[in-house]
Amino acid sequence: MKFNPYVFRKYDIRGIVEEDFSDIFVNALGKSFGTKVKRIGIKEIAISGDVRLSTNNLKDNFIEGALSTGVDIIDLGILPTPTNYYSMWKLDVKACVQVTGSHNPSNMNGFKFSVNKNAFFGDEIQNLKNMIEVEDFEKGNATLVKHNILDDYIEMIVKKIKIHRRMNLVMDCGNATACVAAPEIFNQLNVNLKNIYSDIDPTFPNHHPDPSDEKNLKEIISILKAGQFDAGLAFDGDADRIGIIDNEGNLVFPDQLMALMLPEILKKGDNIVFDVKCSKTLEDEILRLGGNPIIWKTGHSFIKQKMKEISCKFAGEMSGHIFIGDNYYGFDDGIYVGAKFIEILSKQNIKLSDLVAQLPKYFSTPEIRIECASDKEKFRINDEISEFYKNNYDCLDIDGVRISFPNGWGLVRASNTQPVLVCRFEGDSEEKMNEIKNSVLKKLISLGDIKIPDHV
Repeated sequence: MKFNPYVFRKYDIRGIVEEDFSDIFVNALGKSFGTKVKRIGIKEIAISGDVRLSTNNLKDNFIEGALSTGVDIIDLGILPTPTNYYSMWKLDVKACVQVTGSHNPSNMNGFKFSVNKNAFFGDEIQNLKNMIEVEDFEKGNATLVKHNILDDYIEMIVKKIKIHRRMNLVMDCGNATACVAAPEIFNQLNVNLKNIYSDIDPTFPNHHPDPSDEKNLKEIISILKAGQFDAGLAFDGDADRIGIIDNEGNLVFPDQLMALMLPEILKKGDNIVFDVKCSKTLEDEILRLGGNPIIWKTGHSFIKQKMKEISCKFAGEMSGHIFIGDNYYGFDDGIYVGAKFIEILSKQNIKLSDLVAQLPKYFSTPEIRIECASDKEKFRINDEISEFYKNNYDCLDIDGVRISFPNGWGLVRASNTQPVLVCRFEGDSEEKMNEIKNSVLKKLISLGDIKIPDHV
């Protein structure tokens, strides 16, 4: 069978539906995962999907393939990704699959896997590819059942959250999967909620469901600037990532969000994990409160694995994946994190904008996403720039290259989900930040045909 090998990413499977996900291929993918879990003694798989137009067909073909291996299937329907993860605890199911394109364009989709409450990634993803290539599949008879877990998930979060004063909030679900749960959850809390784009529309007509890009937040920012609100919340396509906007309409970066949540969660001596894109602001706050800052690779699977390795109960990454293991399950859940943050904010009689202003001040760019001609070209440029800086500067190379400069740092890494190089730059002054940014971007331009966003 011919297929695009680049759909097998580091921590999920992702591609363009019309080009990469034929019915035959997705059926074979179901067979490979069914075979994999069957051989380690797992007898059933729970599966759900996001709201994309392609999701149901992909889910049905995957189910057909998995059933043919003799593994039973629990179809959970259309759900946020964190609700899929929750099924491992609520239903005690040992393997889960979420069909989701996450924050990617509507013509894309993909598959996220979990096994034994752990992320399924890296070599395990590549093993599925190898099994498909040689058609190494089990055979057997199995059953398909449907189950509604959404009501249990909503009830679980509502019970865990206590809002201490009436909060005025704006919520943007981006017409995506958060629509099925987030408004219902917050409507049961002590809040006045203004919803925008809370009706499901798989074409995402209003904006792309990616709160890490400020251009997708224009309307919620406008509403916050014009009204009397405490905060705004926005979710990505499958609701495992959160975006927070303050009362003045300013984006609160996820590393700032983590820093603001630390006093509620961190106990002296705790390990706190964050990815290579996060600001020194977060590291400073972890140290101030007596914690141990641990910098790690970007990617929800890598972060979750590291949390288990070092017994960490709070972690996050700059993209908005935040993981709470303190009175929660340790997976990335944008809806729960949003609710938990509003609970923390409701305990304080201070505006969110003022809380952010109290954090250590550095000058940082947002995440800059630089388009490459292909995944192959992306990896080539990433390797070459990493080699250059490692030979000439003090660098951290656990994920791309994070370059240390006298007054700041710069990062270049290959995205695990798109043909994109991800950059971020930080300095102790705006001048130093721009100096670092311009130096690294100039080197990148010299290495290949790339498209730098106009706003940079």
